[in-house]
Amino acid sequence: MELAKIGYDLLINYASNTTAAEQTASDCLAAAAAAGREIRAQPHRADIAVAADREDLMNLARAAHGRLDLLVNNAGVAPAERTDLLEATEQSFDRLMAVNVKGPYFLTQRVAHWMIELVRAHRVQALPGPPYQPKIVTISSISAYTASVQRGDYCVSKAAVSMITPLFATRLAEYGIRVYEIRPGLIDTDMTAPVRDRYDQLIESGLTPLKRWGTPEDVGCAVRALALDLLPFSTGEVLNVDGGFHLRRL
Repeated sequence: MELAKIGYDLLINYASNTTAAEQTASDCLAAAAAAGREIRAQPHRADIAVAADREDLMNLARAAHGRLDLLVNNAGVAPAERTDLLEATEQSFDRLMAVNVKGPYFLTQRVAHWMIELVRAHRVQALPGPPYQPKIVTISSISAYTASVQRGDYCVSKAAVSMITPLFATRLAEYGIRVYEIRPGLIDTDMTAPVRDRYDQLIESGLTPLKRWGTPEDVGCAVRALALDLLPFSTGEVLNVDGGFHLRRL
C-alpha cells in the first residue's frame, strides 16, 4: 500500500490466494484515494517459478502500462514443514529454490532487458516528463546469513536470492538502473504465525534491540523510500528491516 500512497500503478502478482490478492488491490486503491491519488491496482496470478507464467506477467505489464519503473521481488515460500537438516528432502529443496531463487532471478533478468530498452528510448527520444529512473528491489531475509537447522533449504534459498542484488547492481549500473535488497527480520505474517509464541519469548529476552515484531508496513516503508529516490547515489545496498537483529553486540 505504501507505493499506492505515492501514486504508483500496481500489478500485484500472486500464486494462489485470489481472495487475498483482490483484497490487497482494493486496499491499495483505498490507500491511494485517501492520499489524494488515483491509481490502477490489478491482481494477476502467476507462478514465477514457471517461465511461461513469467512471460505472461511481462506481457500483461507491457499491455496495461507500457513501462515499468519499479520491480519488487517479493515471492517466497517456507518449507511445508520444519525438518532437521539431516532429514531434509530434495523435494522441499527443489521447491524452495524454484520459487525463492529461480523465479526472482529470471524475472529480474527479463525485467532488466525491458528497463534497458526503456532507458535507451528515453535517452534517444528525450521523452517529456521526469527522467526515467528504474529500480529493482528484492526482498530477502535475515535467513540469508542466519543458520536455522530446522529449515536449511529456506536459508540456502535466501542466501542465494541475496546475491541477485550485487550481481544485477553491477551489471545494470551503466544504464542508471539501481538495484537494492531489503532484508526483513521477524515480520508478523502468516508465514511466521506457527512460531509466534517461541519468537515472542526470544524478542522479549533481547533477540532484537527493538523489542517488537516487524510488520509488513515496516517493509513497505523501506520500499517506499527507495521508490521515492531517496538514495540516488546508492546501488547494491542492503536495507535491514530487522529491529537491529543484524547488530553484533557484546
